Amino acid sequence: MKLIAAIVKPFKLEAVRTALNDAGISGLTVTEVKGFGRQRGHTELYRGAEYSVDFLPKVKVEVAVPDDKVDEIVETIIEQSRTGKIGDGKIFVYALENVVRIRTSEIGEEAI
Repeated sequence: MKLIAAIVKPFKLEAVRTALNDAGISGLTVTEVKGFGRQRGHTELYRGAEYSVDFLPKVKVEVAVPDDKVDEIVETIIEQSRTGKIGDGKIFVYALENVVRIRTSEIGEEAI
């Protein structure tokens, strides 16, 4: 089992969620996050004064998947979140040692 964590632009969230649902993913976690990569933020103008925005708003989408679906899900996220511009985000894939569904006590892939 793997945990896929994708950091994407907020306006791409609905497209990613819909595509993951179509790919058979029944649950995911979404967190509003802030960060920066190579672009190092940007400057904005407010009431005639320029100021720097160091941390850009992003959305973190986390989904637990069986090993055989990892490549398909990663490709789905890439297809739906890519704009071709800087700041599209990153995808991290972590190994999951175990998953337990609290309500039913199911363990492993059955709990996903």
